[in-house]
Amino acid sequence: MRTAIISDGEIHAVGKATGAVPVAANDDPPQRTAGPADRPGFAASAGPSPAPQAGPAASPAAGLPSYAYFATSALLLLTQGFGMNMIAGNLPQLQGAFSATQNEATWLIAAYLAPNVSLSMALVKVRNQYGLRRFAECGILVFTLVCILHLFVTDLGAAITVRFFAGVAAAPLSSLGFLYMIEKLPPERKLRHGIPAALTLIALMPSLTRIMFPTLFEIGGVHGLYLFELGLAMASLCAIYLLPLTSPPLIRAIERLDFVSYPLMAVGLGAMAIVLSTGRLYWWFEVPWLGELLVLSIVCLTLAIVIDLNRARPFIDVRWLLSPAMLHFTAVLLLFRLLLTEQTASATNFFLVLGLQSDQLTGLYTVIAIAAVIGGTVCALVNRPGREPYIHFVCLMLIAAGAWMDSHATNLTRPHDIYVSQALMALASAMFLPPAMAQGIAEAFKRGPNHFLTFILVFLATQNIGGQLGSAVFGTMVTLREKFHSNVLAQSVTLTDPLVANRVSQLSSTYGHTLTDRALLNAEGTSLLAQRITREANVLAYNDVFLAIAALSLLAAIGLALHLAFNAIRFRMQGAAAA
Repeated sequence: MRTAIISDGEIHAVGKATGAVPVAANDDPPQRTAGPADRPGFAASAGPSPAPQAGPAASPAAGLPSYAYFATSALLLLTQGFGMNMIAGNLPQLQGAFSATQNEATWLIAAYLAPNVSLSMALVKVRNQYGLRRFAECGILVFTLVCILHLFVTDLGAAITVRFFAGVAAAPLSSLGFLYMIEKLPPERKLRHGIPAALTLIALMPSLTRIMFPTLFEIGGVHGLYLFELGLAMASLCAIYLLPLTSPPLIRAIERLDFVSYPLMAVGLGAMAIVLSTGRLYWWFEVPWLGELLVLSIVCLTLAIVIDLNRARPFIDVRWLLSPAMLHFTAVLLLFRLLLTEQTASATNFFLVLGLQSDQLTGLYTVIAIAAVIGGTVCALVNRPGREPYIHFVCLMLIAAGAWMDSHATNLTRPHDIYVSQALMALASAMFLPPAMAQGIAEAFKRGPNHFLTFILVFLATQNIGGQLGSAVFGTMVTLREKFHSNVLAQSVTLTDPLVANRVSQLSSTYGHTLTDRALLNAEGTSLLAQRITREANVLAYNDVFLAIAALSLLAAIGLALHLAFNAIRFRMQGAAAA
């Protein structure tokens, strides 16, 4: 699951909801204007806040029901999620539609991610300076125009170009989905109920996309998918114009050096996304341009960090980012994102190796979607400040249990055999993100509104780049372990063995009525046996990956339990000393 983050927030409302009182050193908070902008909402300034610019704040139309905003949130998140997962979750079918190899079709994913992974950071400042209402209307209009361009795609090159612009245009939609979800909620319910609801909808999108894809693809092919996406975009366009959001006071957020810092970050993160998306298929040490892109990424990110370290109001607060608390928070987010790729990548690819098609996995995705809804509901009911470590411990145990159950797969395993394990993974995925995001938002606002953009960078990097990193790491592990198991199995297979010879004879009998040459018939039987060996090696490789994920989850759970025990002992000792 790739996730973008809420990127506007009313500091005063979040302070009430989280108990954090935002304080910016040597900087007074933005002055509030009376009127509709005082309604509960979210707004974040990206740096020490200058005085708000004069201008009326747009307010939602009076009397509009709350469920209309909730429905608009669901529509926006569905629109964004369908466009993001339409390619990533159904690449084998699209290969045939574009007459492309697997390596060539993967560029559809890389082209989408390259601009998308970093653009939400810049959009925070654009929103704050030019207004939320104008931003929402322009953002959905651009997305609709890009969806129209998809209808004119006829070859792979055009599809890759349009997917790049789709990644640009889709960046605002997820944050708008968050804002519509929390627009009508009181401040104390924004983090407790609003964020879990929005994140649950995002967790549903990969499964819903895979459920709808076979039917849409069968009806209209690739253009049928694009027409459906265009319909969602046009419905979202109407909803945004009919249901305006509360707009906070405008501030001068964009500075001159931002035009230097952000392009460097965009190029660095985009190049890294391309490397992680394509490296496993082209193989890491085989093509020179992978190394060149990685060097470009490191150089650009280093330059951006050096520039921000010498700015009075940096684009990203690198010093806070490198503090022990933020490093720990980043490690937690990255670890969970790596572990959760078991469901989004490994389990799906396992069945593709066995030859199953998308329509045969509909039942599995339905179970995952239902479990995600249950997990989000449970999280909204139990999530409270201070409970985050305990919720994360439960999530780690669920992931460990689910991955361990999947590690016993065979070539006879079918989707219904892993309903329980994948439901556990979906529960963990839906329960983990809301408390983590709420904790991060609270910590950012405790230190001042200028730290909010840094939190956005951490969250986006761990979710988007982390997801690609997980797919790359575990995909590479599958490739290496498959070669190992293939060699081991092939060494024990010799034609002098009566069992092997009998198996070759059985396999070659399929061609007995068309081939009369005995040597050619044996060659076909040997080829079919080699395919069986490769399939078994792939099954064993995926079992190794599932077992590694289970072990890593269990170790992380043990580490978290020891950390909680240490904190409890230290708290008691401090209490005894104080008494």
